[in-house]
Amino acid sequence: MTDKPADEEKPKIVVDDDWKAQAQAEKERLGKEADAAKSAAPAQPGAPAAEAAAGRGRELPQADFSTLVSTLVTQIFLALGGLEDPKTKKRYVDLALARHHIDTLSVLEEKTRGNLTEDEKKLLDKALYETRMHYVQLAQRL
Repeated sequence: MTDKPADEEKPKIVVDDDWKAQAQAEKERLGKEADAAKSAAPAQPGAPAAEAAAGRGRELPQADFSTLVSTLVTQIFLALGGLEDPKTKKRYVDLALARHHIDTLSVLEEKTRGNLTEDEKKLLDKALYETRMHYVQLAQRL
């Protein structure tokens, strides 16, 4: 045994704002990829015209694997206080909700095993690693 106090024996975790910047950069990158894929893909019959006719005029990202992963990652970082709630403009921490979304990513990994492209697998692996690490860091601080 050592004579160190218990708090000195635990590893120190330094949480900084880098993960927030990484999450935002990943979100922007995925958005650009989705925009590029959308402009290259043929238009779906009636969808954009129906949106414009209804006065909504918004552009939705292409429904693909990277968008699904990005959506879940965004929800995780929102629940971990890394992003502002767009409605309230406030940050909140809900570890149970973050854990639920991480578990959902894990289910996605399990159910798609062997059916993903190399890029999709890397994206999912990175998303799971990053979100799990941030969850653990925050949970230890709280």
